[in-house]
Amino acid sequence: MEKQTAISAVDDLMNTYCKECPVKKQLRSEKGKLSAHKFCISECSIGLKIKEIGRLLS
Repeated sequence: MEKQTAISAVDDLMNTYCKECPVKKQLRSEKGKLSAHKFCISECSIGLKIKEIGRLLS
């Protein structure tokens, strides 16, 4: 995957799913930013997809 294509894919995923995510919003209000971030990168299917695309960039 080309670098620019990967960045666009991540941007699209984040704008489509993460921007208004109710789970993230709820976790941030109940447990804080760190807990919400941990959920997003380790349990959320979209977060895992973003992480996978990020690995292709390195």
